[in-house]
Amino acid sequence: MRGIVAGAAATTVATAGWATLVEPRWFALRERVVPSLPRTASRPLSMLHLSDLHLQPSGLAGRASRANTLRRFLERCLAEDPDLVVVTGDLTGHPDAIDEVIATLAPLVAERPGLVTLGSSDAYGPTPHNPLRYLLQPDGRDPDKPFGPPVDTGRLLRGLSTTGWTVVENAGARVDTPSGPIDVVGLGDAHIDADRPEAVPAGAIAPDVLLRLGVAHAPYARVLEELARRGCHLAVCGHTHGGQVRVPGIGALATNCDLPRRQASGVSAWNGLPLHVSAGLGMNRYSPYRFACRPEATILRLVPAGPDAPDRAAAQPRRAQL
Repeated sequence: MRGIVAGAAATTVATAGWATLVEPRWFALRERVVPSLPRTASRPLSMLHLSDLHLQPSGLAGRASRANTLRRFLERCLAEDPDLVVVTGDLTGHPDAIDEVIATLAPLVAERPGLVTLGSSDAYGPTPHNPLRYLLQPDGRDPDKPFGPPVDTGRLLRGLSTTGWTVVENAGARVDTPSGPIDVVGLGDAHIDADRPEAVPAGAIAPDVLLRLGVAHAPYARVLEELARRGCHLAVCGHTHGGQVRVPGIGALATNCDLPRRQASGVSAWNGLPLHVSAGLGMNRYSPYRFACRPEATILRLVPAGPDAPDRAAAQPRRAQL
């Protein structure tokens, strides 16, 4: 019995150490192929999708080393030479991390266009909480959850815009890429009821537009339905952290919204709308762990849809980096 207890204790300690010290720094770059361009497209479109960085001020204990590791990883991502970078919210993990966010993201748009929208963590700082609440409220709705200290969102947005990012927070945009112009529909974070579709002008897709891209932080059903209604050819979201804790053979235990658990990360579809949900690169500072769910960035290779294209989205894990 003593041996069993000792073994269980050792396993618990090892698992906790892995989930808090190792896996959160074990970044992965993945590649997905998504047939979403018209058959007339002259070339594929390469998109780097990032989400949920939850960056902390480097001065906080233990944060500087992870921030440096993340920056090196992002440099490796840029080595893939994406045509476009899209970041789907929860950039900050602390109200004092705005300068850290701006400095970390600025190099990503030095040579290419970038789109960014915000999440709840870009409006309010984190608060201590019971990590099990994600299981008790699997649809993400927790009416008793308190808001943390406010983030200076205006300063964050000004800094991002100044360094070259196109902000699509409840806004549309048209962006030129090497493959052709794309039309963007961006919505605010539905997790805090910040989505305002009425603020985004509706309209037909221009004949020269290669792609209508939907960008949002949290993949709630109402958001995905709105993007599908707007005629988007692809939607990209974050928020779920891929479940953050995944059980082998079961997968994610929660998505923190009303998206089904089987769609917690990767490429899937919502009523015919191709959807990519990023498992994200970070965690809330009061839930600083990941298990069987590595932090990740994704290169989306968008290719023409049609008889000569793959009949469904293909997903191939790339080499692990760092």
